[in-house]
Amino acid sequence: MTLDLSLLPDGGMPWITASGPHADIVLSSRVRLARNLSGFPFSPRAGDAERLRVLHQVREAAADTALLSRAILLRVDELTTGERHLLHERHLVSRELAELDAPTARSGSAVLVGDEAALMVNEEDHLRLQVFRSGFDIAGAWERAAQLERELGERLPLAYHHEFGFLTSCPTNVGTGLRASVLVHLPGLVLTQEIGKVLTGLQQMGLTYRGLYGEGSEVVGNFFQISNQTTLGRTEDELCDHLARVVAHVISRESEARRVLSRDAGYIIEDKLWRAYGTLRYARSLGADEAMNLLSGVRLAVGMYLIGGLSVYTLNKLLVFSQAAHLSLAEGRPLTEIEANLARARYVRGVLAVEAGEA
Repeated sequence: MTLDLSLLPDGGMPWITASGPHADIVLSSRVRLARNLSGFPFSPRAGDAERLRVLHQVREAAADTALLSRAILLRVDELTTGERHLLHERHLVSRELAELDAPTARSGSAVLVGDEAALMVNEEDHLRLQVFRSGFDIAGAWERAAQLERELGERLPLAYHHEFGFLTSCPTNVGTGLRASVLVHLPGLVLTQEIGKVLTGLQQMGLTYRGLYGEGSEVVGNFFQISNQTTLGRTEDELCDHLARVVAHVISRESEARRVLSRDAGYIIEDKLWRAYGTLRYARSLGADEAMNLLSGVRLAVGMYLIGGLSVYTLNKLLVFSQAAHLSLAEGRPLTEIEANLARARYVRGVLAVEAGEA
């Protein structure tokens, strides 16, 4: 199949609009629920025929739900490596489902993409339903995820144990199967050297952090994905409320750090951030990590009202569309690293020129 991104509602990225609360610091809030079907081996042990039967049942059930009745089905097992990379860059599929290092994905691998929710099929678990919201809105994401889970549970035999809760392939997900997370931008805490204390505090409160693309990704550009670590022994509401309270404190700490920077190192920070903007505006070659770090600086400048006329939506868009698979799609062919660096700089220059009214 050929991946037609125009079919996806909002390109599969409703969070990119920067319309939610605290969108200058929190890019997105996500709630993910892991579920399995009774009567089938869990995905790691399932054969091709069994995975295809799971996909068939899930697709029929999803068609009867409010959130996925008009969803677009993408058969990940029929996509090219580049197309799978692109879906991963949009946070629509996990590294596990995309199998980025393999020539093809496992048979039956798919994702259903709706207006407000998406459903990965035959990942580590049979179902990984997820809801993204723009900005800091864990409660809104959980509300929608709970609605979809109830509707699917009425139509599918979900694997459940009266003592342990929902059964999953990985023991750490047993119980609620819930992973709530927020993607936050914390340059103020990094520049004031407070980030170490904050991250240690997160771990002491039962939370964990990763990079932009979750598990296995490094922190680049001061973007941190904060999520719950345990799923057993607490209800979904308790897990979401706990994460929301902690993240609200982190947002407060980041805001205070930015005020300190403005007060104590105003001209130094202003010069540093304008240099980041100038490099993005005129560079002819940009590496992936370099672009992320420069975008981080410009995002901070916008949040501190040092640069006007540049929207957080545009910065979110640059964050995704400057990734390698998106650049290859725009060029219509696979790119070498050098070619991608040239294309990235050209793309960023063009977007910023439009924002500045020079194109």
